[in-house]
Amino acid sequence: MAMIFARRMSRVRPSAIRELLAHGADPDLISFGGGYPDQRLFPLDDLRAVLDDLLRPERSQVLQYATSEGLPALRALIAERMRAGGTPTSADDVLVLSGGQQGLDLVAKLLVDPGDTIIVEDPTFLGALIAFAPLEPSYATVRMDEQGMDVERLAEVLRANPDAKFIYTVPDFHNPTGVTMSIERRRRLIELANEYDVLVLEDTPYRELCFEGVQAPTLASLDTEGRVVHLSSFSKILAPGLRLGWLTASPEIRERLGLLKLAADTQSGTLAMAATAAYLKGFDIDAHVQRLRDVYRAKRDLMIRTIDETFPDTVARTYPTGGLFTWLTFPEGFDSARFMAEVAVPEAKVAYVPGATFFAVDPRPNHARVNFSSVPEEQIVAGITRLGEALHRAVAEIRLVDADFATLTSQKEPVA
Repeated sequence: MAMIFARRMSRVRPSAIRELLAHGADPDLISFGGGYPDQRLFPLDDLRAVLDDLLRPERSQVLQYATSEGLPALRALIAERMRAGGTPTSADDVLVLSGGQQGLDLVAKLLVDPGDTIIVEDPTFLGALIAFAPLEPSYATVRMDEQGMDVERLAEVLRANPDAKFIYTVPDFHNPTGVTMSIERRRRLIELANEYDVLVLEDTPYRELCFEGVQAPTLASLDTEGRVVHLSSFSKILAPGLRLGWLTASPEIRERLGLLKLAADTQSGTLAMAATAAYLKGFDIDAHVQRLRDVYRAKRDLMIRTIDETFPDTVARTYPTGGLFTWLTFPEGFDSARFMAEVAVPEAKVAYVPGATFFAVDPRPNHARVNFSSVPEEQIVAGITRLGEALHRAVAEIRLVDADFATLTSQKEPVA
């Protein structure tokens, strides 16, 4: 039978992560590809205690249907946590999601018709491009540097695209580059959004994984006109298998997103919501997050130090002050996907995510994203060293000339 699929399916393709890391079953392969937290840090004992308490006959409602907006207790606790972080929020502002990824899908469904323009960072989060693709958008891109999105370039893009539906940004410990948007640029972005009457989709799954410095305010906290949709998640600070995230938005937007969620999955899992609420009430999540920060900071330091010691000088990297990733820039003409398939995986037994897939309009093959959070310390040293040795052979005669990322990837801050 010849299947005739909807036109939108022409835009839905397997991701580079899935295709290029399909051979990850090799036990000798060290993968820096996934954006995974370290599963050794999941609070297993605490979650077991929570679930043991919930799964009793007198509490069987935790296996029943719940409202599509999410359990009221969890929404209140999320709002309380956001207020403590400096973002004014009430429980009524919160919509619980089946992972932050669902928020990307719902916002695109709410706002985008085929051909509409979405403004994204260049590069941007691959998962967002996957979520937006079925809506058949066009993209306008804004270059980045060490302070995040270049907001003066954003002003030019808005002038050229006055009907853009929204600006999508990952301001904190950006995926894939690891950089963080400065406070000044956050304020300017909100000014521009107000001036051009455009919505902002702020995606902040890594926000609490801050290793150093003062945490910048959320865009939502700077919003004066109800135009920021704020996304976040428990995946990076608790456990991704719970599949719980949330969004906050103005009442008009949140209500309509709630209707789309009702159509998509009725509700997020009641047991997961109840367990997360009970964990937040009964255990010290701030202490848990601090442990994550300490471990990931040490892993960041180890990866950066090993890169600096073993990679060719013609390969540059970013210096993330939080989050899960650093971003590599190779010499012009270097194809990181081909190198991974032909050299890094079969010879060095190392995998990463090739960078071209993170560019919405003009793919640049001479970049890669590497993750430091999920890999044990000894594998960080072994894998990065092996990759460095392979790169020395491959790029010894090539000069780094990527002008757009000259500042973003030349940060060589000392590692404590």
